[in-house]
Amino acid sequence: MINRSFIREKVVHCGKNFLSPEIYPYSGQQQQAVGRKRGKKVNVSAPKQKNLNDRRAKRYFIQLANSNFGVGDLVVHLSYAPEFLPESEEEAAKIVAKYLRRVAYLRKKRGLPPLKYLLVTQIGRKKDGTNRIHHHILMNGGLDRDEVENLWWETKGTKDREPVMYGWANADRLRPNAKGIASMAGYMVQDSAGKKHWTQSQNLEKPWHRAPNDRKYTRRQLDKIAKLPEDSEEFVRFWEKQYRGWELVECEKSFNEQTGWYFYLTMRRAHIKQNGGLK
Repeated sequence: MINRSFIREKVVHCGKNFLSPEIYPYSGQQQQAVGRKRGKKVNVSAPKQKNLNDRRAKRYFIQLANSNFGVGDLVVHLSYAPEFLPESEEEAAKIVAKYLRRVAYLRKKRGLPPLKYLLVTQIGRKKDGTNRIHHHILMNGGLDRDEVENLWWETKGTKDREPVMYGWANADRLRPNAKGIASMAGYMVQDSAGKKHWTQSQNLEKPWHRAPNDRKYTRRQLDKIAKLPEDSEEFVRFWEKQYRGWELVECEKSFNEQTGWYFYLTMRRAHIKQNGGLK
């Protein structure tokens, strides 16, 4: 095979209702030909370092969130009172892991499916030099919000080992919009002072794709479409024609002078309402 430069398309499936097509320049050996078998499903590789300062890690996190969470599920925000503030990231990890075990136990006791979660921990520094640590968690629904909030407690060092809240806890029902829960997931991983990383339960459905297509798009074609306003009818119609049965809800594009245009799309199944129901 001859090394050459071409446009590669990789269509990432995020659950049943969302696609994330990625169209980008690629240099290498062309392996796939149009008309051959579709190939086996391949899970999208998770970033080795789950550091949410990296753009690729953020994109994967949002794909993973849309693959697993939606209407009826919860987003939980947890913080610490000064007297319970962890001294290190490791201590915070132990505390929030204990909290998740309580949630998992209560779910089991109620006969609910096992806990699924995505956990983002943010670690920063205040001006006085103390740690500023808090957590954001996506988890499957079934429990009452008050119950989930009330499990954020500690007994160590308290009088008569009476439970005392670690700090502030807030649980809300997810309200997906046209982009699913990408907006909430994006909020959880947005840039801010300090560092962020994430962990997950092992029972999450992973985003997946089949073999990439290296013949669907041309540079000239992408150069032309990139010049159109993203909210124009022609721009939207072009992408929805490529992925029939799916609606364009977002497009992220960038240009590299040496390689060309990069497109990262979010497509929603056409019969899905913004609240996740059927039309």
